[in-house]
Order: sequence, then C-alpha cells, then structure tokens
Amino acid sequence: MDVLLPAATPLAVGPILAALAAHAVPGVEEVDRAAGSVRRTVRGAHGPAVVSLRLTPTAVRAEVALAHPGDGDAVVARLRRWFDLDTDVAAVDAHLATDAVLAPLVAARPGLRVLGHVDGFEAAATTVLGQQVSLAAARTFAARLVAALGGPVPATGSGGAGLRTFPSPEVLADAGASVVREATGVTGSRARTLHALATACAAGLRIEPDQDPVATRAALLAVPGVGPWTVDYLALRAMGDRDALPSGDLVLRRALGGASAAAAVAAAGAWRPWRAYAVTHLWTAAAYLRRAH
Repeated sequence: MDVLLPAATPLAVGPILAALAAHAVPGVEEVDRAAGSVRRTVRGAHGPAVVSLRLTPTAVRAEVALAHPGDGDAVVARLRRWFDLDTDVAAVDAHLATDAVLAPLVAARPGLRVLGHVDGFEAAATTVLGQQVSLAAARTFAARLVAALGGPVPATGSGGAGLRTFPSPEVLADAGASVVREATGVTGSRARTLHALATACAAGLRIEPDQDPVATRAALLAVPGVGPWTVDYLALRAMGDRDALPSGDLVLRRALGGASAAAAVAAAGAWRPWRAYAVTHLWTAAAYLRRAH
C-alpha cells in the first residue's frame, strides 16, 4: 500500500537521513541520502513488512508491503513515531531558542526531530552492541548478528530483496550467549548482556511508548550490564519520552562546559519539557562537526 504521512513542519530531512545512515544496520536498513530514501523491514504481528520511504520537507511517502492486511495500521503508527511526525516542532524550536547554548543550533537546523525506532528490542540490542565501542564497530557487530540469526523476508512482491529481519528476542534467548558471541565477535560480557536482554524481552518486557515508563526503566536496569545511560538513551529513542535526558552523556556535559551529570540535570532544567530535543540538537551538531574534520 502507498501511504502519505504528513508532518508537522518544518521537517529537517538532511539531519534525519544523516542520523539514519550513521545508525543503519546493514542487512536490515538501507539509506540513500542523495535520493532521500530509506528501505527496511518492520516487524508486524503476522510477519515482516518491508517499507520504502522517501522524505520531503513536508511529509514522508511510504510504500508498505505487508505480510498481512491487518498489520497496516500498526505499521503506519510505528512509522509516524519513528520520524516523530506529530510533534509541534515549531513550538519546541521556539522554546529551545531562548537558551544561549541551543539558539544557534536551532537556527541551523529548524524542525529537528527526536528520531525514534520501529522496534524497541532492536534499538536496545544495537545499543548494547555499541557499548564502549565506536558506532562503526557497533554496526559491524549488528550486521554479523543479522547475517547469522536474522530472519528471511519473503521476496515475492515485497520489495524486500537483500533485506532480513533483526533477530527476535526469542531467537536470541534460545541461541544462548555463546552463540551470540561467536556470531558477533563481541566480548563475553557483552554477549551475556545481550542474551539477558533478549531473555527479558522474550519473557514479556516491551520497550515501547505504550508501556509504563517507570516499570520499563526498572526492568531494563535489572538486566546485568545495562546502566543508566543506556536506559535514558532508550527512553529517548524507543520509549517516546520527549523529556528524556541522558545526564551522563559526554556530548551533553561538554556542551555545558564540562559539567558533572548532576550539574547537567540542573542546567537542563530550562529545556523542559523538551530535553530530548535539546540533546538531539547537541548530538547532531557534534556529529556534523566530526564529519567536517
């Protein structure tokens, strides 16, 4: 099915595509920044859907190949949350532009979204794989995991050629930590963390916006190897908390003059209730600065 997903304007297409390209898991997601397009698998209740998207300054155009017609509404809702299409970003920008640190960043990238995710478990698993390594290394580990344990996408009429689904929690829980380590090349402790996370999710933990955020945070922190930064990051990316603040984040603390985590929380009080957008602006500016050098 073809769907037009209107966006509250402005929609900062360039930064969105750059962030997607930086985090895309090979085999699951393809990003063409020049064409303004994205293609990936999205898990549905009846099987994987394949979405082909084109971003414009006012909307996201989606071609969606569903495993079952009954999955349409849920998949479209995930796409809207993924690109944060419903927030009044003009109001967010106006609020953040009153801050001296953020004003030039908002002026440079009006309409910047908090990029979500279509799958909370995938977001959590790739975040764990990225602990204490570079983003490039994290993508390599994730690609290996997908190649070894990901699921196939029906090719006929789906537009899914060359794509796979990210491994489900049940698959990784059944595989065991040793298989995860062999498949990815991560350390034993990282493999055990990912396996523990998969086991918790297979047992019912859902990292989604419609869940109790307090209970979800507590369940994540109970997973060995998952700490506060990871939970705060997932609150921002997967749980839909638009006031999430990873207070220990180095980019955030450097932007605030080397502040401690506690001082960062205090300084960010003026950004509420949109602290996740403030952090996204800081991360985006830091990423553009790295690419410039």
